[in-house]
Amino acid sequence: MEGHLSIDLLWWISVVELPALATLFGLVWRNRYGTEKAIEENHHFAEFNASQIRESLAAYKLEVAKNYASLTYLNAVEKRLTEHLLRIEEKLDRQGGC
Repeated sequence: MEGHLSIDLLWWISVVELPALATLFGLVWRNRYGTEKAIEENHHFAEFNASQIRESLAAYKLEVAKNYASLTYLNAVEKRLTEHLLRIEEKLDRQGGC
């Protein structure tokens, strides 16, 4: 009877357990491959988005610098015009007072 039990046990291992373990191993292997692939895709996606953000930030900084420079220029022009108008007003006051 003991020999019959060992044969049944060997049959059970070879027919049921080994295919089940092989299938489980295959599922784990495929899951690991899929996870590594997804991580790699996410890494490339994150790098692409980071580069786009850097480019957008550089463009924004350039635009701000251009606008700031033009505001500085406008302030200088306004100051010159104001000084010129004040000189004209002084001349008119001097001519009107004579």
